Amino acid sequence: MYQKKNSTILKHIDFIMLDLLVLEFSFWMATVIYGGFRSYMSNRYRNLMICILLLVHLSVVLIGRPYHAVLQRGYLVEFKKVITQGSLVMTVVSSVLFIAKLQNQYARGVLVLTWVLNLVFSYLERIIWKHVAIKKLKNSTERSQLLIISDHNRISLCIQKLRQKKYQPYKICGMVVFDKEAAGAFVDTIPVVADRDEIFEYAKTHVVDEVLLNIKVPEETEKLLVQKFLDMGVAVHILLDFSEDDLPNSCVEQLGECTVLTTSIVAATAYQSVLKRGMDIIGGIIGLAFAVVFFLIFGPIIYIQSPGPIFFSQIRVGKNGRKFRIYKFRSMYTDAEERKKDLMKDNKMNGLMFKMDEDPRVIPIGKFIRKYSIDEFPQFWNVLKGDMSLVGTRPPTVDEYEQYDLHHKVRLSIKPGLTGMWQVSGRNEITDFEEVVRLDNQYIREWGIWLDIKIIFRTIGVVIRSRGAV
Repeated sequence: MYQKKNSTILKHIDFIMLDLLVLEFSFWMATVIYGGFRSYMSNRYRNLMICILLLVHLSVVLIGRPYHAVLQRGYLVEFKKVITQGSLVMTVVSSVLFIAKLQNQYARGVLVLTWVLNLVFSYLERIIWKHVAIKKLKNSTERSQLLIISDHNRISLCIQKLRQKKYQPYKICGMVVFDKEAAGAFVDTIPVVADRDEIFEYAKTHVVDEVLLNIKVPEETEKLLVQKFLDMGVAVHILLDFSEDDLPNSCVEQLGECTVLTTSIVAATAYQSVLKRGMDIIGGIIGLAFAVVFFLIFGPIIYIQSPGPIFFSQIRVGKNGRKFRIYKFRSMYTDAEERKKDLMKDNKMNGLMFKMDEDPRVIPIGKFIRKYSIDEFPQFWNVLKGDMSLVGTRPPTVDEYEQYDLHHKVRLSIKPGLTGMWQVSGRNEITDFEEVVRLDNQYIREWGIWLDIKIIFRTIGVVIRSRGAV
């Protein structure tokens, strides 16, 4: 799922909340310094002042866009921004108090001291948090991986524009020189990872979230390239000296200093992304609480029936090829993976998944916990960590992923989920992998918060009825 880069102020929600906390703390400290702790506690208008500071701060943020390019700014520029924003906030607060005839309830010294303390603390907070945010951005495995496809005579200017801003939410993972063979070479320290006829194979077998097209080709060739990437769930950026019609979810964006037309199979706004992540966090906490209860109940039984670890972990493939470790309650004997190859002849799935009725590797209690999906509850930890979402597509094993065709990779264009469209459309009754891909593709293209909510409630019903369980 592609999140639009020209997003709203939610992109800087961390700075907004930290600045608000510093502002409220400055008011509290100023009141205590000026009149003592009792003075603060005895002021019956203190809660009103807290609300006024909150509303004024959010209003200044909405109107003034004070966090634009915040990670790019130097120390002096940041200091000027802090003075401007802090002075504006306190000026508006003083005006509100005057209009509401509340100016006599707060000593001028308190307001002046709040202003001074807020400038000092806000500046220190921003400098510290920018270092934290930049370090987190550089080291994040979630950072979008960008593949550049360019003609050789257009490469240098393209890279120069992409690198003009120091900190970007993407990392250039490689380059393809479209009009000549150059695989294995480097252009401005960026590796040429494939030649023209190897583009899609590379995108299938490596983590590629976005592609930037910087080529001069006939319109039909360009459309074919774009469509193939969209079919794989990869977002495509096209420099605006190209003209494209009928591109899904298209919008004009800035990629570094390049103005591009972006198209993707599905695009989420910042509000949708924050809301989906919020649902995941709440659901993850609730699910882990149940997981603890199930651990206390079923953990000893699992160990008695099959001595060994209570939990089963395995490397799975997540969004656009990222690998992560998934967790389950162990429902099989400890040698289950070694025995799998001998059971492939009984696989009921037609395609790149393994399911079978009456699997002999399942321990007695395993049949029960699999029937009601209790074995899946430790994955709420993956949801809380951000490896997975409540709703998405089920993550394939590494060996399944390595056998994918190009169109199968569309399943990995979003975060994997605990449940999804195909689970509530038949669960294990579906035996054709291509049908799984079709349903996952349908979910991705129709995605919305309400669809996620609908699938969650349908999943609860499917699990309670143990429909399609094996």
